[in-house]
Amino acid sequence: MTRRSVQQAKGRARSRQGRRVFSPLTRRILAVNVVALAILGVGLLYLGEYRRNLIENELTALNVQAEMFAAALGEGAVVADSPPGHQLASEIANQIVRRLVETTGTRARLFRNDGTMVADSRQLVGLGGAVRIEELPPPGSDGGFINKTLDIYDRLVRGVTGRQPLEPYREYVSQHARNYPEVIKALTGEPVKVVRSGGGDHMVLSVAVPVQRYKHVLGALMLTRGSRVIDTALLKVRLDILKIFGIALGITVLLSLYLAGTIARPIRRLAAAAERVRRDHGRHETIPDFAGRNDEIGDLAESLREMTQALWLRMDAIERFAADVAHEIKNPLTSLRSAVETTVRLRDPEQQRKLLAIIKEDVSRLDRLISDISDASRLDAELSRAETEPVDLSAMLGTLVNMHEATAEGGPAIRFTLPAEGEPLVVSGIEGRLAQVFRNLLANAVSFSPAGGVIAITAARDDSWIAVDIEDDGPGIPAGKEQAIFERFYSERPESEKFGTHSGLGLSISRQIVEAHGGQITAANRPRPDGSVAGARFTVRLPAP
Repeated sequence: MTRRSVQQAKGRARSRQGRRVFSPLTRRILAVNVVALAILGVGLLYLGEYRRNLIENELTALNVQAEMFAAALGEGAVVADSPPGHQLASEIANQIVRRLVETTGTRARLFRNDGTMVADSRQLVGLGGAVRIEELPPPGSDGGFINKTLDIYDRLVRGVTGRQPLEPYREYVSQHARNYPEVIKALTGEPVKVVRSGGGDHMVLSVAVPVQRYKHVLGALMLTRGSRVIDTALLKVRLDILKIFGIALGITVLLSLYLAGTIARPIRRLAAAAERVRRDHGRHETIPDFAGRNDEIGDLAESLREMTQALWLRMDAIERFAADVAHEIKNPLTSLRSAVETTVRLRDPEQQRKLLAIIKEDVSRLDRLISDISDASRLDAELSRAETEPVDLSAMLGTLVNMHEATAEGGPAIRFTLPAEGEPLVVSGIEGRLAQVFRNLLANAVSFSPAGGVIAITAARDDSWIAVDIEDDGPGIPAGKEQAIFERFYSERPESEKFGTHSGLGLSISRQIVEAHGGQITAANRPRPDGSVAGARFTVRLPAP
């Protein structure tokens, strides 16, 4: 793929991004908030414990009714039998049963102790025979979409939780006690409660109690009731939950959109602005200012703004550095070219030797210049990658002084002063680069000091800083050049020094190293009492850990 096609693909991607209704971040925020709320809502709709309590309360109420009805039947529906005993009278029992359950909404069936059914509240017995009564559900009891959805939900919950299904309720044409285990058990004198499935999620609640006369079990009364009351109560609670869930969902969506807007929209603006800055050649585009937000996005915008400004400054510095390098290299190259061209035309060996000496000096100057330029160009990358460590400045300066005294031949004397109490002068930094700074400053002081002069090096702690002063007895710094001497290729050197000995990058590199360590380097003249210049003073201040 060519570079042009890649750029076109990026442009199409940006166009698609601009046409998005919702950013991916907005969709993720919505999904996280809505899914969390949905899980909570689905869990609340289960209502398992609430359902069990309703069933238990309904069975308890049904059992109380059954015991009351059984007591009434034991008193009013019993006739004497021969041999002496009692039994249930069918006609009387049928009338009592129908009267008792008429307003309760339950179905009552009375069985003798031999298992035959005596009475059924849903059967009318007359001259024409028995008529069966079927209770129809009220209109609209199917419930429509919400009920069907909740039924599906209940079936899914049963499948997930592994809840055993209820035994189905069966209606027999010929009713007998053996069809209902609870009746068989009630004929032994023990009341029983049973819950069966009535189709779908509906239930049939059944209670069987013994009918007794003087502690003698004459039969069993079975009361059954549908779960309409329970289903209605559950549906009401679930509808209330759904209403609250709907309101909470609406609020969650609105808050999510607001949150996404406060996060995604500024980030998209920052991304678009960064893209415009990247393509801008006139430096007219800027990063939006979100400093007033007082949050992480405001910090990000401020960091991007500072980074953009730092990049522009770095690019300017690179351009200036490239121009300065070209200018500085051009001078010795011009001298070399002139010397070479002249050497070819000369026939005098003595003149040729002089020109060859000039060529040699220019080559040495170029070699030194290129070495210093290479060191300066690598400095930023090296400082950003190198690990800092504790550096004892007193030991380092002492080593540099000893090295100078061992190698100097008739140069200026050095007076080295440390704190009287022997306080350690330790900073956090890169030892090799800090040594380079003090070597440069010491070499600079030596080159400007007169014969018999003194270089004073003083190191001390100043509050949270460690300050090192290097003073010489030289001519001092030209007025107004206290800052200019730290610029690249500054070439104000002593008249006695051979031309081209220094590249003019030493002090510039020193300032770059010191500032990378969070410190400061300054230069000033030392005045005498009469106002004349006694020499120069360079001060390096580094933060103490």
